[in-house]
Amino acid sequence: MNDRPDSIQWPGAVTPDALLHTGSGGEVTPEDLVLASGRDITPETLAWAERKLAEEGPAALEKLLP
Repeated sequence: MNDRPDSIQWPGAVTPDALLHTGSGGEVTPEDLVLASGRDITPETLAWAERKLAEEGPAALEKLLP
């Protein structure tokens, strides 16, 4: 059992808000965008994500996340 208070101790636990982040402090990759959209990483979805990032920049990721 982990003694860290921010660790998840049981299946189905809700992630604490303090651990949730969008990664906006770093570079957004096409893989990030594909995964945030709930899709599998394939050549087609990566091409879609690359186009979205070229058009919208990192804001493309922010539009997908609550």
